[in-house]
Amino acid sequence: MPSFVRFLVLLPSLLTAAFLVFPAICSGQEAQTLPALNIDINQTCSEGSASAATTRCSCTLDPAHRLCSVSLGSANVRALASATRRFAEEGLIDDPHNLAGHRLLIFVGGKDPIVPSAIAPQVVAYYRDFSVGSENISSISWADAGHTMPTMAYGNRCAVTDSPYIGKCRYDGAKEVLSWIYGPLKPDRKGRLSGRLIRFDQSAYVPQTSFLWLTGMDTTGWIYIPAPCASGARCRLHIALHGCQQGQSYLPLKTPPGGGLYYGTPFVRHSGYLAPADTNRIVVLFPQAVSIPGLNPFGCWDWWGYTGSNFANKHGVQIAAIRAMVNQIASGQR
Repeated sequence: MPSFVRFLVLLPSLLTAAFLVFPAICSGQEAQTLPALNIDINQTCSEGSASAATTRCSCTLDPAHRLCSVSLGSANVRALASATRRFAEEGLIDDPHNLAGHRLLIFVGGKDPIVPSAIAPQVVAYYRDFSVGSENISSISWADAGHTMPTMAYGNRCAVTDSPYIGKCRYDGAKEVLSWIYGPLKPDRKGRLSGRLIRFDQSAYVPQTSFLWLTGMDTTGWIYIPAPCASGARCRLHIALHGCQQGQSYLPLKTPPGGGLYYGTPFVRHSGYLAPADTNRIVVLFPQAVSIPGLNPFGCWDWWGYTGSNFANKHGVQIAAIRAMVNQIASGQR
């Protein structure tokens, strides 16, 4: 099967449009099964925020995470590139030459206290080592942004680094991501969206190699399906990975924006993907990670090895689970 086509890096961490009328969803909605849709697998894109994808500067490709850390000196790009090639030779990952066609968007927050701006050129250097051209790399520096997912008008003040890690920065991060990857987008729909946001049984796609709790995967995830995609139209699939402390089951220290005990679905509903996806035939998959006391207290995706030494290759339980979700969603391809 083709590997995920493109990848995005968001250095501040986590990326909404102005308030829209979203489909009503009750928290007790029964989990459904993932549908088989007419997905163009060659336009399946995986994207994650810094805390989910590159906080350790591409350690997601290198189980030996001692090679990199979040600091001004940070990643040893040469060692990471060498390790990537070695993993490919061992059959643990796909051929890294496939990266050459990827489109990379890097958003750097000038007030980000978590990930220093020095990470950005190191990420670029890593991808350039695999022949990603400058025309495929977009670097955005936002002086007033903290460690946050930038949106037009939802969340904290842009400079704030705090839950829900979504900030009103007058920058539509999600739409910029989608347009950079897929090309020019049609305007957002006015009023209610056409599609459905569905809670699905995520546990069905997790390899049964250990207790679900130890995989860092929640029992359910979310998927947004625009109306034409549900009716059989050819569509694209975008995978949006939340950041640390943004999973639906994360228990924050203070009451989340929507009330209740758990973080809930602010990232799913308000990170800004739904509106542009709705008018551009893009199905959005929101897998959900969960906290593991002592191993993964903030509910991050595994970028350092808490699920085992295979966390960053095709045998990793989280990668395998998301791949299985993609296979199911794209199984209706015509």
